Amino acid sequence: MLVRQLVYLAALARERHFARAAAACNITQPALSTAIKQLEEELGVPLVERDKRFKGFTPEGQEVLLWARRILSDYDSLRQGIQNAKRSLTGNLRLGVIPSALPLVPLVTDPLYDRHPQVRVTVWSTSSAEIQQGIDHFELEAGITYLESEPLKGVLQRPLYTERYVLLTPEQGPLGKAKFATWRQAAELPLCLLTPNMQNRRIIDSIFKSVDCAPRPQLETNSVVNLCAHVRSGRLSSIVPKSLIQVLGMPSGAVALDLTEPDISRQVGLIVPDREPLSPISLALFSMQFPGFSEA
Repeated sequence: MLVRQLVYLAALARERHFARAAAACNITQPALSTAIKQLEEELGVPLVERDKRFKGFTPEGQEVLLWARRILSDYDSLRQGIQNAKRSLTGNLRLGVIPSALPLVPLVTDPLYDRHPQVRVTVWSTSSAEIQQGIDHFELEAGITYLESEPLKGVLQRPLYTERYVLLTPEQGPLGKAKFATWRQAAELPLCLLTPNMQNRRIIDSIFKSVDCAPRPQLETNSVVNLCAHVRSGRLSSIVPKSLIQVLGMPSGAVALDLTEPDISRQVGLIVPDREPLSPISLALFSMQFPGFSEA
């Protein structure tokens, strides 16, 4: 069994298409198919359900895929460790981030680049549940996610900042001249919110439920930028983290009102796998100081 065969298998799982997986690995499709067939022959089980196109993995293939990702993660850690011994940390950090924290990612990546300029970072905007799954399945080296509300498992965590919420509403709207707003008042407005699979939305829904309100948003999206764009149009209001306004600025024609009754906040932090040994790139990130968050 060669590492490259596991790389091809992981690429096929990611792309769900033989030709795209081959292109991602810079080889021909027949070469990729042959390598995976050789792996199947060596293990003595079919790994891929084939027709004229990729259909998925067999149960044995799913098990092998999990091990492949684990082995590739360890292999990357080995290479990073060797480079680190030479005082030159390299590699790709795959970082999953909840949408509400995306504007604050430079406060994490900039100090990392300053210390380790040869490191590359791939940022995935995704839900808290998918970040946990990515950590579990060796698809992410780290995540920025909520540390409360939903239990985290198998991770090391450290707080970065406290997320507080504001009502983002048109300045010409019914609350445009107010100094603050209650959650009950927010529930009466036409709202745009993140989609229900996002933990930010589940937090907001639970707060509304605590004050016996159940608003039905007119628009749902998985993009915080899209929320701001719809508020800017003057038709809808939204509930967003205060840090979003502090980093991106106020959308034109809108105001941000602190939400009260109740006053709610949630802790957002950095997580990495709780494994021994921890990969050098994950360890480097987790060990760093992020002074920008004292202002976020």
